[in-house]
Amino acid sequence: MSTQKHLDLASIRARLEASQGKEYWRCLEELAETEEFQEFLHREFPRQAASWSPSISRRQFVKLMGASLALAGLTGCGARPVGKIVPYVKAPDEAVVPGKPLYFATAMPLSGYALGLLVESHMGRPTKVEGNPDHPASLGATDAFAQAAVLTLYDPDRSQAVTNQGRIRPWDTFLTELSHALDEQKTTQGAGLRLLTESISSPTLANQIQTILTQFPAAKWHQYEPVGRDNTRAGNLLAFGEDVHPVYQIGKANVILALDADFLACRPGTLRYVHDFAERRRVATGATEMNRLYAIDNSPTLTGSAADHRLRVRASEVEAVARAIAARVGVEGVVPSALPPTVPPSWIDALVRDLQQNRGSSLVIAGESQTPTVTALAHAMNQVLGNVGNTIIYTEPVVANPVDLTASLRELIQDMDAGRVELLVVISGNPVYTAPADLHFAESFMKVPLRIHLSLYDDETSALSHWHIPETHFLETWSDARAYDGTVSIIQPLIAPLYAGKSAHELLAAFTGESGSSAHDIVRAYWQSQNPSGDFEQFWQQVLNAGAVPNTALQPKSVSLQPNWTNQVGTGNQGPGQPAAGTQPAFEIVFQPDPNIYDGRFANNGWLQELPKTVTKLTWDNAALISPQTAERLGLSFDQAGVTQATVVELHYKGRMVQAPIFVLPGQADNSITVYLGYGRTRAGRVGTGAGFNAYAIRTSTAPWFDSGLEIRATGQRVPLATTQHHWTMEGRKIVQAGTLQQYRENPYFVDPMTPTISIYPGYSYQGRAWGMAIDLTACTGCNACVVACQAENNIPVVGKDQVLMGREMHWLRVDRYYTGRLDNPEVFHQPVPCMHCETAPCEVVCPVAATVHSKEGLNDMIYNRCVGTRYCSNNCPYKVRRFNFLQFADWDTPSLKLLRNPEVTVRSRGVMEKCTYCVQRIRAAEIEAEKENREIRDGEIVTACQAACPSQAIVFGNILDSNSRVARLKAQPLNYSLLGELNTRPRTTYLAALRNPNPEIETE
Repeated sequence: MSTQKHLDLASIRARLEASQGKEYWRCLEELAETEEFQEFLHREFPRQAASWSPSISRRQFVKLMGASLALAGLTGCGARPVGKIVPYVKAPDEAVVPGKPLYFATAMPLSGYALGLLVESHMGRPTKVEGNPDHPASLGATDAFAQAAVLTLYDPDRSQAVTNQGRIRPWDTFLTELSHALDEQKTTQGAGLRLLTESISSPTLANQIQTILTQFPAAKWHQYEPVGRDNTRAGNLLAFGEDVHPVYQIGKANVILALDADFLACRPGTLRYVHDFAERRRVATGATEMNRLYAIDNSPTLTGSAADHRLRVRASEVEAVARAIAARVGVEGVVPSALPPTVPPSWIDALVRDLQQNRGSSLVIAGESQTPTVTALAHAMNQVLGNVGNTIIYTEPVVANPVDLTASLRELIQDMDAGRVELLVVISGNPVYTAPADLHFAESFMKVPLRIHLSLYDDETSALSHWHIPETHFLETWSDARAYDGTVSIIQPLIAPLYAGKSAHELLAAFTGESGSSAHDIVRAYWQSQNPSGDFEQFWQQVLNAGAVPNTALQPKSVSLQPNWTNQVGTGNQGPGQPAAGTQPAFEIVFQPDPNIYDGRFANNGWLQELPKTVTKLTWDNAALISPQTAERLGLSFDQAGVTQATVVELHYKGRMVQAPIFVLPGQADNSITVYLGYGRTRAGRVGTGAGFNAYAIRTSTAPWFDSGLEIRATGQRVPLATTQHHWTMEGRKIVQAGTLQQYRENPYFVDPMTPTISIYPGYSYQGRAWGMAIDLTACTGCNACVVACQAENNIPVVGKDQVLMGREMHWLRVDRYYTGRLDNPEVFHQPVPCMHCETAPCEVVCPVAATVHSKEGLNDMIYNRCVGTRYCSNNCPYKVRRFNFLQFADWDTPSLKLLRNPEVTVRSRGVMEKCTYCVQRIRAAEIEAEKENREIRDGEIVTACQAACPSQAIVFGNILDSNSRVARLKAQPLNYSLLGELNTRPRTTYLAALRNPNPEIETE
């Protein structure tokens, strides 16, 4: 039985404040040097490693992978989608060339916004997602959601048949019953018909819905999704009297203020924003000036991590800070609130001066979870600062028929309770699970005589529906959708529906008497109607080839602030929960979408479940995030070493309660508890069901994002949390190197390159090529896209929560998170760590069977069929980047995995060591092409999976012997250094030290 100890936070805080210079640390146990942490640290494979269960069955591994497919061999393998699809590049004369992949342009819709993609197809099966370099929203990059999309495609737990109250029924039987119901609705012009969708931007789908509403004029279209933009819409109406969509020109901004806005992680246009933001920070490699980012938020985020200055306040206090800034900037009519006691007035004054000195080149961004007043204040500040038309433009809303989503759902519930709804069709979404708890959606839903649900999974809403229709994955169907700037992408499938699913287009076609129409015909017909003149066939081919419809970006529109708009926002306050003198502050609860599984729709995706969350490094769970000071106030003990045992508390809020484990997070606002949505699913599939706790159970429609009044009660229970933040530690050695822009300008060579020149190892000589990588820590935001991209490219298995608890995650690439500074509000740095491919590799000399060897091009190769699992190489690796698959994690028998896997990469069996190979399969493919064309490999021709996914272009790969190559030029920069270079391993992967651009007027903690 593990002994749990209280961590002495007071002594940790004192140690950090007394430290000389910067001290980097990964977790609280590392600072406290607990016995449990030291034991975990000094055991390459902890004692739990010898206690794996011999009873693990193949079924359990199928569950962990979340991608078996019993019928795939019959219905999916090699099947072609309906309608002609056009590859991104010119196709060969043959339809399929065995062994040679094709790429097709398509798009992934999420919450109504499209992300342009290129999808790799091997012999008619999609295996890997890349970004479309010609698409304005991706510019060739992707996020973790897009990278994991292929696993969802092959998920066996997806709905596989049309069901009526749980019994399988033919599609034609459903159409017959629907026809009878619609005939009855015609007599009342559709008074009892309701459609419930998520936010959509598909022009074709919106046109279909409008056609239905024309035929049934008394029917209603409702929209709802749990992470919608209600507050932003309300703020737009408050400021301008109309709803608009802001498009940020991040690349033109010298100074950016993020008001609880995580624009580098979870906004429409994030990939474009990350790209443009990073381009303005590369002063060492081309940028003339470096932008400056201020972040004011409640919980640590990717944007807060990248900020030059982060102000830690509770979510309810952001409005008071925004009012103070707006008043000082010069927004007329704003009555400032008193600043929260934790906010230094000098910090605000320095920020305001910086904004004013950069009029026309500054930018204020409001978070979508903030109050409408904060959104309106941000608009007003941008107007006063002259930013409109420069760093921000406005367009019409991207989504079709924008409405107040919560109000729309509430209206539907009222109609259901009143018996006015006779036929309800829910298209995608899962409102039984995601609807606010106070609206009691499930109870009202059960009152509808005929309930139809179209969804990927037989989920919580499907369970209460009469008819459940399996939905096609976006890689299986035709559709269209708009990107963040309005650009339309045609979504073209790469494979026929694996389970004979139906798209929203095909379902809605049945309402207008066109039940025989395919999604391809519906989408094509719509665009033909939009292009009545000219050569439509040529237009269609070009659109499918490029992945975007030309000239469809929404045009900028002129907007102006409403007169006396400030009269509607009052004087404000410091937010709910401000304490009376001498009393403790009230607790505040904050809801956020999960960084990995979003609103819960990706809960059954094993890649995303096992992906360590960027800030907490949690896997397979959510937790109640609290600050160290709040933990002290509650008297909670916590231990995050070894098999993490987290204290369980009850969260009581507005008469409802959930139990949640506590996770102590440096940088979290005091007396504020953040919970991630999306967990606690009851019908998510075998992977997602039962993981974590359901934060929706206490979320309300009146305060969907944050509110005071939370009570916390200890239960005395403890549960394990699988967090990787203390795995693979490097024992306090110098890892991250960072400095300021001013420091760099005064001395570009302030970084210690850590590259000894003398070695006892024999040297290697290379003929023409030697591969290497450079990673720019200034640009890296820690988004995790590279980790999932590596997993998808290299057939890396999922191992499950129990194995992660033992330190056995299999990722070949990890993103370490380091803190420096004060415990309560530290600076954060992210560092991707693949195999270093050392020139003098410690792993090579200890392998008794020469399974790990040095190639003629400098790669550290792994020969799997030689490996006998001694693990000497892993013990000798100072970077801890080698992974040993203790168990048979890969499923050799399930047909779906044969569809999912990259055929260019070996599928490993149990008992061998695995690691990053620099995507050697891509290197070999480029070499073959170059040899066929009798030429040298071009710089940039080989792009590793992690490099391709990175939206900030922080990762660069190439031939280090070519002095003109991009990677060689980066390695020649004064900021370049080797990780643990003092060990003289001479790694081929090196780093450019992180630079920050702090305001000299603000004292750095």
